[in-house]
Amino acid sequence: MSQELNFFEAVQQRRSVRVFDQTDNFDGTIVQKCLEAAILSPNSSNLQLYQFVRVPEYSTLKDRLAQLCMGQKAATTARELVVVLTRRDRWKAHAKANFDFISASASGEGDKKVKLALRYYGKLVPMLYQKFPGWSFVKKLIAISQGMRKPMVREVSETAVRISVHKSAALASMTFMLGMKAAGYDTCPMEGFDSKRVKKLLNLPAGSEIAMIIACGKGLPEGIYGERFRVPTLELITVK
Repeated sequence: MSQELNFFEAVQQRRSVRVFDQTDNFDGTIVQKCLEAAILSPNSSNLQLYQFVRVPEYSTLKDRLAQLCMGQKAATTARELVVVLTRRDRWKAHAKANFDFISASASGEGDKKVKLALRYYGKLVPMLYQKFPGWSFVKKLIAISQGMRKPMVREVSETAVRISVHKSAALASMTFMLGMKAAGYDTCPMEGFDSKRVKKLLNLPAGSEIAMIIACGKGLPEGIYGERFRVPTLELITVK
């Protein structure tokens, strides 16, 4: 294994690699280590509504999963595939876990910050994440009404909540991929897969969604398709 890289080296050297070395001694414990680092990533309301499903090369499901990734080389040559799920269906359990943690660690009943945090997880999070007919429309009306009098979060619809959950999964996924690069391995995040068949193959929960599937391994030079291109920095970074 190569010497670990610092953050900026890892960012510079990370590429989406589409062909992986089949002879390299792949260490699956590094995948686990990087995934454990990934769960430290920032996420909306600390709900961590995502899940990583590892499919290592010795799994009988790995080759079948690779074919459901449209048979692309990044999947078929990967030493391990990591399926990144969003788990909005776990919001109640994770909100309660946060509520219980804050309650247990509170230093005093009069702590204003603690009371606000408990109110957040006890009332505001349920208001945002619960589902029943017509509630999305009601939430939007509340946001519009409140927004007339004070600054107000406008992204409260069902679509907005779904996007927020996927953002958190993406943040954790990026941490994972940078960790893998820092440890000397390569990755390729893939969106080309048959989500319905993948869920059936892996027996994934009905309430989950697949955000991406990440191929892992030691990349080969031919796995990098050309020089890196980015549009000019001034188009992407502005200062007001």
